[in-house]
Amino acid sequence: MTPARSGPLAGVRVIDASRVLAGPFCTMLLGDLGADVIKIERPRTGDETRGWGPPFVEAGGGAARESTYYLSINRNKRSLTLDLGTAAGREILHRLVATADVFVENFRPGTQTALGADYETLGRLNPRLVFCSISGFGPVGPDRERPGYDLLMQGFTGLMSITGEADREPVRAGVAVIDLATGTTATAAIVAALYARGASGPGQRVDLSLMATGMSWMTYAAQSYFATGRQPRPSGSGHPNLVPYQAFQDSERRWFLVAVGNDEQWRRCCAALGLDWASDDRFHTNAGRVAHRADLVAMLARTFAGDRAEAWVERLTAAGVPAGAVHTLAEAFAHPQVVAAGIVERVDHPVLGPLPALRSAFRFSETPPDRAQAPPMLGQHTDEILAVLGYGRGAIARLRADGVV
Repeated sequence: MTPARSGPLAGVRVIDASRVLAGPFCTMLLGDLGADVIKIERPRTGDETRGWGPPFVEAGGGAARESTYYLSINRNKRSLTLDLGTAAGREILHRLVATADVFVENFRPGTQTALGADYETLGRLNPRLVFCSISGFGPVGPDRERPGYDLLMQGFTGLMSITGEADREPVRAGVAVIDLATGTTATAAIVAALYARGASGPGQRVDLSLMATGMSWMTYAAQSYFATGRQPRPSGSGHPNLVPYQAFQDSERRWFLVAVGNDEQWRRCCAALGLDWASDDRFHTNAGRVAHRADLVAMLARTFAGDRAEAWVERLTAAGVPAGAVHTLAEAFAHPQVVAAGIVERVDHPVLGPLPALRSAFRFSETPPDRAQAPPMLGQHTDEILAVLGYGRGAIARLRADGVV
């Protein structure tokens, strides 16, 4: 049943009953690693992100279209439409799970049992199954039944309290970082559970929540709070523990970045800029630079306003001081390093044609994955999957007539 694929997870079958972002991002990464990922979607409507636009990519004068949001997180999957609200739909799911290694879901809290997709049911059908549940707040606690959204989680976990400029409105990160972090963490947890299962051991349940992931990403901000009891203040592009480590404007009011990570880099920075500030008692150590942040940043800002960003970046880089541009997406994708790394590839969509897409970040010397497969059309592989499960043409036609698939 599994299409011939290469990669470190080749031969692993994943049933993806998730939607929107955290779950689909996780299963896309598993597909990038070579797993056969079967995406279960509701008949007619599918994953709601298919309609999250504009922008859309269209073909046939708009007769076929997909949102760029959906296309970004669903490569390397096959699509099976299935109504789990029907007994026939649940039977198909159970047949499919019996052949699988991994099941990923992010159903609304409390609905798994009604859909026949809870761990107890599926684990009995397949004791070796790794069952991954992704939720907003996790399976315990007073908020366990609340849905989770990345924006709300950036607020709940404290991320928004330290992001943006001081005394300005709260700012969310430009992409849904907690959703994406949860999907990435879920991928690692699933691979670990497969490793623990081994060749003959049992599967297990793996629980991921946006809340727990977001809280874990507070790292040094949280440790600073534990040590001092003080709320870290948002500092724009700056860093609470390092100075100078932020964006500056050049003579044309364009932004560029300077990231001094230690005192030796600071001495090289001062030498490159022709300044004697490294011997100043206020700025000699990083602790001193943090204590006198406002004075030093103002002095550097006046210095950097005297020339163009390219000149400063070139001078600092030559001196071994980390510095760089603030790219637009167009500039980033055109950069020779990005081009050399093959970050962008083209995938052949069955209806929309060749599409540019981000390539997986995974690189393996011995088990490289295949070239990426385009995100599937809704129900594109339904007949193919049902046929392998033992459903004949007549049975498939009846399932379609009944709205099960």
